[in-house]
This record gives sequence, structure tokens and C-alpha cells, in this order.
Amino acid sequence: MYGLRSLVDCHCHLSAPEFNDDIDSVLSEAKKNEGSPCQLSWIYVGLLALVAVAEYSGEFEKIIQFCKGHEGFVFPCLGVHPVQGIAPEQQRSATVKVGLDFSPRIASTDDQKEDQRQVFIRQIELAKCLDLPLNVHSRSAGRPTIELLKEQGAEKVLLHAFDGRPSVAMEGVKAGYYFSIPPSIIRSVQMQNLVKKLPLENLCLETGSPALGPVKQVRNEPKNILVSAEYIATLKAISLGEVIEVTTKNSFTLFPRLLQVPPK
Repeated sequence: MYGLRSLVDCHCHLSAPEFNDDIDSVLSEAKKNEGSPCQLSWIYVGLLALVAVAEYSGEFEKIIQFCKGHEGFVFPCLGVHPVQGIAPEQQRSATVKVGLDFSPRIASTDDQKEDQRQVFIRQIELAKCLDLPLNVHSRSAGRPTIELLKEQGAEKVLLHAFDGRPSVAMEGVKAGYYFSIPPSIIRSVQMQNLVKKLPLENLCLETGSPALGPVKQVRNEPKNILVSAEYIATLKAISLGEVIEVTTKNSFTLFPRLLQVPPK
């Protein structure tokens, strides 16, 4: 037991411009989660740790500074997202000059998809060399992403906000991979079906902040992590406490450096 704050957000984007004006208050709310209707008799639900994920190299330093300013609470996850560019009109597929995103507007040609694969392979190789987990984006590319991860011998893998079929996800389960579930599950039949099929032992929690919130086109925040836990409990007809306990344990297994978090 890790005391009063026990949830782990395995994938959020704290360096996104949506948080530029109030990141400190956002993190403060995430820690305490005051006003939650789901306080349990044996636990006070709130966040223990967040994994801050980069999308492009220009964010690396900003994330590192966040981690220094919130040591023991925010942890860095540095890599290159398959979609590069900040403004929507500037988005493009990653090139060699992590993860895959085969959305037609981003990767409409075989050459673009192959460029993404090569970038992804290099990141897999780096993660294996450093014995670090992979935090993977796989929009519209669930099957090829899992196949490539297995082909490259990746073992420590989190597939965030997986949008593929449960049958495809089960191939990842067989490989020992984890799947993190965002608050948008409450409005996604695909995600609900996924959670029904996947073992709790392969699930983690995420917010995907500032996207993937419970309300579409409304800024998502780390404090909404509880929405994911509650909905998983409902779908699997188990207690919220069990969801919290198992997903947090899974997070520590996948991200052992989170164990540096001192008990609260």
C-alpha cells in the first residue's frame, strides 16, 4: 500500500500549451482530488505519480524541468511521436531525417508509413539498450504496431489509448504488454469493449491530458484519472479498490523507477 495517493497516470502531456498558464494548480488538484465522490473507507483517491510524455524533441527540456520542480511526482518519458508539428495545419508524419499513426491525413502513402516504422524501430532499439519501457502511440495502426514490437523483441511495452480490436489487443496481452485506459472510455464503445475483454492484470490508467477527456473538446486534466478507474470497475463488475490496486501494481512493474516515490 502506498498510502493515501495511489493512482498512477501512465501517459499525459503536461508540456502541452493548454497547460502553460496553470500547470501548478493542475498538478495540485491532481494530487488531492478534493471533492471526489469516490473516497473509500480505506483510501483517499488521488494521484501518486504522473508519466509526462513528450511528442517532439523540443519538449524534452521543458519536461525535464517539470520533473525537477515536482520531483517524486512527475516522471519523464522522452521520445518522438509519429506525428510531428504543433499546429494542426503543420502536422506531418515523422521521418528518419514513438509509435505508428496510420491515420490517412497523416500517413497516406507507403513511404510515409515506412518512415514511421524506421523511426519507431530506432526508438525500440534505444529502449532495449537502456532497459527502459516503451510508451507507444498506435492510432489506426494497432495490428502493425504490435507485430513490429514483437518482431523487434520489445518486452516492456505500454500501448496507450489503444483503438484496435480486442482480438488484436490480445496478441499484445500474450506478449506481456500493457494497455492504458483514458477517461474518454465513458464515450467510446470501442474502448469499453476492449476493457471488457482484456485482463485487469494487463491494464494501466492514463489521462492522455489535455486530450482524451470525459467530455469531448474540453481540456482533460490528470485529476480525471479517477474516471478511468471507476469505469473499469463498473465494466468488470469489481471494486474500485481492486482496480486501483492492480493498475498501480502494473504501473510499478512497467515503470520501476516510479518505486522511487516515497510512501505518503
